[in-house]
Amino acid sequence: QVQLVESGGGLVQAGGSLRLSCAASGRTFSSYTMGWFRQAPGKEREFVAAFRWSGTDTYYADSVKGRFTISRDNAKNTVYLQMNTLKPEDTAVYYCAASSYASASAYYSGGYDYWGQGTQVTVSS
Repeated sequence: QVQLVESGGGLVQAGGSLRLSCAASGRTFSSYTMGWFRQAPGKEREFVAAFRWSGTDTYYADSVKGRFTISRDNAKNTVYLQMNTLKPEDTAVYYCAASSYASASAYYSGGYDYWGQGTQVTVSS
């Protein structure tokens, strides 16, 4: 059974940094797409960043390009989201997700079949 466990959320001032972690277990993820999404109160879940474990390409939402970096530790089966220059509008619950569908868009939440429980990120102004 696939498990995704996020950690690293918290409260930070605007301009600060946080690193989120997602520990993945239960499968061999070499063919999966791994993504981060976020959902702010009263808003729909939105794409943040993703990569395909079998390749080197990374994908980012325009709102986070240049500030956030998605990365991985293959040995630990862990995905990271380094978030720098945080803004109050980055406040949301952040979710790690995994997609087993090779043809699914990395940007589309409906293409992911496994989700973590989420971790809260709050950025104060």
